Amino acid sequence: MAKMITSTNIPFTAMNKFILFLAVTAVLTSSCNPKEQPQEHGHPHEEPGGLEPLAYTLYSQYCEVFVEFKPLVVGSASKFATHVTVLGEQFSALSQGTVTVSLIMAGKGIRQKADKPSTPGIYRLALTPATAGIGKLVFDIKTKLYTDQLVIDSVQVYPDEKTAIAAQPEEAATGSDISYLKEQAWKVDFANEPARIEPFSDVIYTTGQVQPAPGDEVVVSATLDGIVQLGSRPLASGQAVKSGQTLLSINGKQLTENNLDVQLAKAQTDFERAKAAYERDQQLIAKQLTTGREVEASKAEFENTGKVLSSLSANYKVGGKSIPAPTSGFIRNVLVQSGQYVSQGESLFTITKNQSLVIRADVSQKDAGLVGQLRSASIRIPYNDKTISGEQLGAKILSYGRSADPQTGYLPVMLQVNNASELLPGTFVNVWLKTQPKATALVTRESALIEEQGNFYVYVQTAGESFQKREVKTGKRDGEKVQILSGVRPGERVVTKGGYQIRLSSLSGALPAHGHEH
Repeated sequence: MAKMITSTNIPFTAMNKFILFLAVTAVLTSSCNPKEQPQEHGHPHEEPGGLEPLAYTLYSQYCEVFVEFKPLVVGSASKFATHVTVLGEQFSALSQGTVTVSLIMAGKGIRQKADKPSTPGIYRLALTPATAGIGKLVFDIKTKLYTDQLVIDSVQVYPDEKTAIAAQPEEAATGSDISYLKEQAWKVDFANEPARIEPFSDVIYTTGQVQPAPGDEVVVSATLDGIVQLGSRPLASGQAVKSGQTLLSINGKQLTENNLDVQLAKAQTDFERAKAAYERDQQLIAKQLTTGREVEASKAEFENTGKVLSSLSANYKVGGKSIPAPTSGFIRNVLVQSGQYVSQGESLFTITKNQSLVIRADVSQKDAGLVGQLRSASIRIPYNDKTISGEQLGAKILSYGRSADPQTGYLPVMLQVNNASELLPGTFVNVWLKTQPKATALVTRESALIEEQGNFYVYVQTAGESFQKREVKTGKRDGEKVQILSGVRPGERVVTKGGYQIRLSSLSGALPAHGHEH
C-alpha cells in the first residue's frame, strides 16, 4: 500500500496557487496591458462558492503520484491531473508507461487508462461516477521495468454538486508553505526522502592523507650497470602499464668494466665448458672411471653456469637489456632520466597497483577514548566535494596508535580502503571515523542542510507541490547523514537535493506555466 503524505485538507494548497495566479494576472493586466491575457496554468475560473479541488500525494517504492481533481459528483466528469515522478537518486518525470485510474465502490468499479502522458510526467484522466457513497481510487502504473499500484481510501462520491459544496471544509491557512511545481522539480537535480530513526554511530571528524597500501607498490631496479635509454614515449607519472611491458633499457656497451657483452660472452663460454665436463663425467661414470662425487660436482657447475647465462641473457639486446614491468598498474614516479648512468640495484621507477590505499587520519587526544571502538569511516574529497561511504570504500581500520605522535601530538589511525579513481596518493581528505552503531537517532542526509548565517535549514515537503522551510538543530554527523534534534518529525519528507532551487524560486515569486486542469 502506498503512503499518503497529504489528506483531504491538502486541496487548499492547489486553490491557493490558483488564487495567487489570479492575483498576479490581475495586476499584470491592469498595470501593463489592458488587453485580456491568456491563461497559462490551465485552471478554469471558479465561481464563488464553487467546488474546490482536492489534492493527494502518494508514495510507493518506485514512484510518487501527485493528483488533483474536483470532488466526485454523480453524473459529473472529474478530471484528474496525475503527476507521476520516478523515484531514485534524482527524481524524474515518467515519460513512458501507462496509468489507469479506477473508482471502486461496493466491489464494482469504473476506470480510465492513459497509454502515454500528455506531457512528460502528467497523465490526463477522467471519471464520471454513477452512484453516491464511499469508495477508493486506485492508480495502476505499468512500465517496462515495474508495475505499481497506489490507493486513496475512503473517497466520497456526492449525489449532487450542492451537497459536495456544503461538505467542503473552510479553507485553512497555509502558513509559510512555498509552492514549487513538479515541472520545476523535474528540470533540476531534485530528490527527497523521509526523515528516519535508525542506528547512529559516535563520530570523530578529522583530516587524513591518502597513502599507498603496503605491498601495493613495486620498486623496479637496474639489473646491470649502464646508461638508461628511454623509449620514444618517455615514462610519466600516472601512466598505465601492463605486466611484461618494456619500460626502458640499460646499455653497457661503452663501459670498460662490467660490460654486459663481455659478461655474457664469458658466461656462454663457462656454460659450454661446464656442459662438456658434465657430459664427459656421465660417460665415465657409466664405465666406472670416475666417482659419483665428481659427477655431482660437474652437474652442479653445469646448472650454476646455466642460471648465470639465463639471468644475463634475459631481455638482452646488443649492448644492453630491456627492463619490463613486473606487474600491471600505474607509474607512480620515475627516478631516472634518459642518458643517466645507473648501477646494478639502483631504483629506476615505482609501479603502484592502486588496488587499495591507506588513509592516515590524525585523531585529537580528546577523542582517545573512542579510538579503540572505531570500525569504519566515510571520506570527502575536497577538490570535487564528493563524499564516499564506508560501504563503497570497503573501509576497515588497520591499526591505531597507542601513544601520541611526538611531533604532532595526535593519535594516528590507519584506514584501508579500496581504491577509487578520485583518490590520489599524497592528497588530503576529510574523514569521519565511525564506531559501531549503538544508539538510534532521527537522521536525514547531510545534503539536505542549507546554512544561512550560522543556522541550518531544510525544506520539508508538506504536499505534492508545497514545501516549508524549517530551521533545524543538528547533532552528530558522519559525512553522509546528520542527526536532527529538532525541526523535523519522523516520516516527514525532507528535500535532499534541490533545496537551493526551492529557495531561489521562493525569492523570485515566479511560477512557470502549469499543466494542471480540473
